[in-house]
This record gives sequence, C-alpha cells and structure tokens, in this order.
Amino acid sequence: MYNCMIRKVTVNLVIICSLVTGFSAVAQDTLGTGNLDGRTNTINTAVPFLRISPDARAGAMGDAGVATSPDANSIYWNLAKVSFAKTRSAVSVTYTPWLKELVNDVFLATIAGYYQMDELQTVSGSLRYFSLGTINFTDVTGTPTYDYHPREFALDAGYARKLSDNFSIALAGRYIYSNLASGDINGRVIKPGKAFAADVSFFYTKDYEKSDGTFNTWNVGLALTNMGTKISYTSSAANKDFIPTNFGLGTAYTWSLDPTNKVMLTADVNKLMVPTPDAEGKYREKGTLQGMFSSFGDAPGGFKEELQEFTVSAGGEYTYNDMFAVRLGYFYEDKNKGNRKYVTAGMGVKYNMFGLNFSYLVPSGNGIQRNPLSNTLRFTLVFDLGAQEEGDEGRTW
Repeated sequence: MYNCMIRKVTVNLVIICSLVTGFSAVAQDTLGTGNLDGRTNTINTAVPFLRISPDARAGAMGDAGVATSPDANSIYWNLAKVSFAKTRSAVSVTYTPWLKELVNDVFLATIAGYYQMDELQTVSGSLRYFSLGTINFTDVTGTPTYDYHPREFALDAGYARKLSDNFSIALAGRYIYSNLASGDINGRVIKPGKAFAADVSFFYTKDYEKSDGTFNTWNVGLALTNMGTKISYTSSAANKDFIPTNFGLGTAYTWSLDPTNKVMLTADVNKLMVPTPDAEGKYREKGTLQGMFSSFGDAPGGFKEELQEFTVSAGGEYTYNDMFAVRLGYFYEDKNKGNRKYVTAGMGVKYNMFGLNFSYLVPSGNGIQRNPLSNTLRFTLVFDLGAQEEGDEGRTW
C-alpha cells in the first residue's frame, strides 16, 4: 500500500484532477460554479493533453487555427490545410510549460512536419510528448520509496489530398499512450492506457484578386479530431473513459491593404463530441460512435445547455512584408462548462527559411481558477525546408 504525494499540496490537487478530467473541470468544481439544477455538467475526458494547443501562432489568437493559413502545425488544427501550403515541406518544434506558477517540471513538447509529394498529395507526421514531472511515493510511515515520472504521448501520421484548386480533404491516424501510474494502488492494478484515434478534416480557400495585383483570401475549415477508442488504466471494462473527440469549425479572411501590409481575422467554434455526464453515470456505458452522435443532443438542460458546450476562439493577425507579425486573440467558455475566459497576444518573425513565433496568455482570475498557461510564453520554431513558389515568399509562418 502506498501513499502518493506531490511536492506541494496545491500541485497535488491540480495535477491529479487535471490528469483525469482536464483543468477546466478542476477549476469549475472547486469554485462551485459547475452545478446546473443541482448537477455537475462539465464534460470530462481522459488524456486532456490532446486539447492543449501546441502552436504559439494560434495560441496568440485565442487558440484559433482551424482555418488560418497552413503551416507545420496544421496536423493539430486541420491537416487538410497543408495541401495549400506555399512551401513544399516544413517542420515545427514547440515547447509549452504547463502549470508554471505551481511547478517547473511539467511541459508539453511537440515536433510536427509535412511533405508535399506532388501538387495533389501531402503526407505529415507529428509527436506530442507531455511530461508530468516527478511524483514522490512514500510508504505508510512517510518514508520515501521511489520517484515516478508520469508521461503521455501521441504519435500521428496523416495524408492530405487536394481535390480542386480550392478544396482539400485529409485523414490522420493517431496512437495515444498514457502512463500516469503503475502497480497495485489501493488494491487496484494500474497500467498504462492506450488508444487509437483518427482525424478527418476539410479545407476551402478562395483568393480574390484586387486592382493593385494583391489578393484577399477567404478560408473555411472543418475538423473532426480524436475520433477513437476509449482508454482504460485498469483491466476493468467498466472503467474505460472517452478521449477528447472534438468538432471544430473555423473561418478566416485576409485583407491585403497593399503589397506589404496584411490583416487577417479568424474565428473558431469547438465542441467536445463526448457524452454529457448524467446523474446515474450511464453516459459511460455508451460506445464511441454512440457518444459522438448523441453528444449534440444529450444535455439534460436541452438545447440551451447544448449551446453552452461550444467554445469560441477569435483573433487577428497583422503582418508586415511577410516578415513580422503581431497577433491578438480571445477565448470564451461558458461559466457552466469550465468558465475559461482569457486574452492572448503574441508576435512572430521570419527570415528566409526560419521563423519564430511566441504567445502570451494574459493572467485572469485568481487561485485555482487561473488558466494553467497564465504568464507563460509559448515558443514555436518553424523551418521551411522546401522550395517556395515564385511570389509566395514568406506566406507560411
């Protein structure tokens, strides 16, 4: 028998809960704002790290990325975008501290890239690695026994195809591994959780030529992500949890003010395609497909509550000479579904094949309600490795 503790009491509460339910649920239940008609209605999933944005560019625009211009991080937002990338291949590397104000050894690291095989076909891959630091285990007397290093990762491979000059589709496969604990804990054998998932995405883009030879561009994207098997950390079939299957719909419009100045506005709506919890706990008995389809009409509060399950991300980007960018964004989640609301900001610079983006989440709230990324800078390095088409220099961030 072991007692598990983390270096700080508050860290113990936040991390353990966030591993199972996601940070928004922790904030909500702790503050007592998560009850509607006497019930908790936060949607909880396993492996919530799959919904942490690994992209500093989108992170600076309120986590909106379904319909923005394609780059190496498109496999997270909408893989279909890479069919219209202006460089033949690109790679991005991102480092994101997590719960930085509480611990210094929890982080998300990602590497992603794509390669255009020809004018119609593109392949991609990515790895997301989430380290949860060190957990110190003791025996019943408080004597240290050993340290454990929980970690999770997701390995992706994808294929995108351009169907016309304006439309593309994509399919991605994902292997998910979650090792949070192991051994016999309170009489229950804990083992790593494993799952498989797939993404299906669509992208439409249209250029509108202006009299000065520049173009305005309108994009629309749809992405169904993390559609896959349930995950379990025990041998019991009754303890399987849903992974964060997500519906994302976005649009973006770019104005060319002149040959060197551009402004883009973008907005996304997202909804977890996971059953809303019920008082009896029967939602856990649903299968993956049943849970996905029923998630659009199973809220006990009816249509009004279904609308509350959508989050909204909106942002803007100003670029100068395709070499310097300033970004601003806002994220909104209903108070009954997590109550995350925050402003984001960021910048980007690019020179030849090298680009650097960073984002900053403006602190809001206090105590446990504060977003885990408050006061945290996220950095993304982008390397454009393939030749660019003439006249398209710098189009991909």
